[in-house]
Amino acid sequence: MNDTHPTGRTRRPVSEAAEAVLYRPVEVLDHGSVTLIDYMGDDESIPNAARMSYGRGTRSVSDNEALLRYLIRNKHETPLEMVQAKFHVKLPIFVARQWMRHRNSYNELSARYSVLDREFYIPAPEHLAAQSRTNRQGRAEVLEGEEAARVLDLLKAESARQYASYTDLLAEEDEDRDGLTRELARMCLGTNIYTQFVWSVSARALLNFLHLRADAHAQYEIRAYATAIIDEIATPWLPITMRAFADYLRDAVSLSRQQADLMRALAAHVPDGAIDPADFGLKGRELRELMDKVPGLEAKLKG
Repeated sequence: MNDTHPTGRTRRPVSEAAEAVLYRPVEVLDHGSVTLIDYMGDDESIPNAARMSYGRGTRSVSDNEALLRYLIRNKHETPLEMVQAKFHVKLPIFVARQWMRHRNSYNELSARYSVLDREFYIPAPEHLAAQSRTNRQGRAEVLEGEEAARVLDLLKAESARQYASYTDLLAEEDEDRDGLTRELARMCLGTNIYTQFVWSVSARALLNFLHLRADAHAQYEIRAYATAIIDEIATPWLPITMRAFADYLRDAVSLSRQQADLMRALAAHVPDGAIDPADFGLKGRELRELMDKVPGLEAKLKG
C-alpha cells in the first residue's frame, strides 16, 4: 500500500492493484459486465480497524495476515465493514432480482425514465439445460440437437417480438402518435433484458455474496458474475482477504453436531503420532483451535 496516490492528489490509502482494475469492465455472459468504480481501503485496513489504529500501523505484513485470518475464521467480521467497494453491474433483470436479495445499497437504471437498449440474454448452447426432476431450482442434462436449436430460436424470436412491441408502444420515432408512457410500455419486456445498477458494498457483505453466489449450487448466470468478481477484481485488490475467504468460506465445510461426533470417533482410531499437521498447513493458534474442537487429537499429532 502506498501513502499517496501516484498523482500525489490524495493522502488516503491507495491499493495499486485496485487502481489497476478501476473502471475496467470485466465481461460476463453475452452482453453483461461488472466494473469496480470506487473503493476504500485494502487488506491492511482490516487488521488496523480491529486494532483501532490509524494509517499503516506498527505491525508486520505477517502479523496483519495472521490477525485477518483469525477474524474471518472466527467470524469477527465487523472490521471487514471498514473496507468498501462500489461496482457498476450490467446484467439480465432475473439475475438482478437474485442479486438484490443481498441487502446492500443499489441504484438501478429506471425504465420509467429511460428507454432500455435492445439487449437480451440468450444462453450459450452449453447452458441450455433441462429442469432437474429432483431439485426444483436445479438443472439437469444439457439439451442437444433439434430440441436445443428449437429452444434457442424460440428465445431469440420471443426477445425480438417483445422489443418490437415495446418500441411500438413507445412510438418515440412516430410524430403522428403520442405513444404509451415508458413506465407502462416496459410491461411487455421479459426478465432476460439487461438492466444496470451501481452497487455499494462492504468487504464483509461482499464475502457473504461471493460465498453464496460462487457456490456450485448457485444458478450459473449469477455464479458467472461472482466468479468474475473473485478472479478479476477482489483477488488482485484484497489478496490476503481472499486467501482467507477460500480457506474458511468458499472451500471449507461445516459439520452438524452428529457429523462432528462421527469425525471425533474416527479420530480416536488413528494411531498416536500418525498425523503431521504441517502436511495440512496447520500451526499455531489455528491448530490449537482444532485441538479444542476434537478432544484427543493432540496425541495423534507428530511433535
